Amino acid sequence: MGTSAPEPNNDDICLSLDGVTISYGNFEAVRDVYMDIPRGKVTAFIGPSGCGKSTVLRAINRMNDLIPGCHLKGRVVFDGHDIYDRRVDPVEVRRRIGMVFQKPNPFPKTIYENIAFGARINGYRGNMDDLVERALRKAAVWDECKDKLKESGLALSGGQQQRLCIARAIATEPEVILMDEPCSALDPISTLKIEETMHELKRSYTIVIVTHNMQQAVRVADMTAFFNAEAVEGGSGKVGYLVEFEETERIFNAPNQQATQDYVSGRFG
Repeated sequence: MGTSAPEPNNDDICLSLDGVTISYGNFEAVRDVYMDIPRGKVTAFIGPSGCGKSTVLRAINRMNDLIPGCHLKGRVVFDGHDIYDRRVDPVEVRRRIGMVFQKPNPFPKTIYENIAFGARINGYRGNMDDLVERALRKAAVWDECKDKLKESGLALSGGQQQRLCIARAIATEPEVILMDEPCSALDPISTLKIEETMHELKRSYTIVIVTHNMQQAVRVADMTAFFNAEAVEGGSGKVGYLVEFEETERIFNAPNQQATQDYVSGRFG
């Protein structure tokens, strides 16, 4: 199980995963992940089903805390602090490290309130109209929403709903945006708009995306992490691990590990 990672300058590192092992009860889902995620880039997690990509993604903003029996060993360091230190507030972690899920999940509220609600409960004191417009513009959905801000977010198309959810994440003014297969439920045109939005967003945010679509990783990601899974001794399932973490071009054209080559060339997965 080889691991490989580039070594950016410390100032360029947004998040560091230091020996992260995540378990559900007695079952290890993913083991010994070491990774420095660069600031202001798009990092993609790829790999076959069951290799721990989404589990690692959710660990980055402590979403796994909400799953009974899930626990983490190792450290996730953000802004110089281990986010799993008992003195760290997980709610504040999730404000600074936002999340966009696989299926669009707007609140059953107006488009305006979808954006304003999170900002309001986080104590935002500025001009709410300006914040709503700014968030919707950054998520490239303002032009489609500006004349129907009082209509339900659920009335939008799937692709628009997903961009609304991106805007909702932006509105709490995070530094990092996590996306768990954000295009898997969308049509190709909506997928393209989300990808274009990611290219714009990385000017202001660090983005980490899980994707099953290798072409998407090539199109949007600066860095790519390839995860794989191996059978556990005794045959009680599989444990995920990080095989290789490099610049995307390297992963797809000249990977260090044979398993990476086999996966990106379609030999398994």
